[in-house]
Amino acid sequence: MIAIEVQHFLARARDFLKGMESLVREDFYVLNNNIVKFKYSTALLGIHCAISYSDALRTGLGCADVSSDDHRSAATDLKSRLTERKYDNLKGTDRLGNLLSKKSSIAYAADTARESEIENVLKEATRFVEWAEHTGRKMRIEGW
Repeated sequence: MIAIEVQHFLARARDFLKGMESLVREDFYVLNNNIVKFKYSTALLGIHCAISYSDALRTGLGCADVSSDDHRSAATDLKSRLTERKYDNLKGTDRLGNLLSKKSSIAYAADTARESEIENVLKEATRFVEWAEHTGRKMRIEGW
């Protein structure tokens, strides 16, 4: 049963990642020429991608219900679960915390996000994905 839940969250995470990459690749999001059509969408896809990867990891590590939390505690919970299992590469949990801290401002703030902030979200999301994929495999999470 856990493997199916992990696969569910992984499918969502990878879908959000493809959406983010598609917007970047299709030049909908261009920083250099200052043509930014979908910067909020791109950033939110990156953040939601990280949330779904976190949900997959946390589910695979024994968290019973990731859907009921508001994700503010997800990074702390993930770090705790990895530490309990003596996993030493916790850099991703800090990245997740940083991404989660930007979610509300990207989605709801009245002021306009700076392009550098959006670019940072995309870099952090990409790095978190790499870390999460490596961690899921290394921890041999069922369903990964």
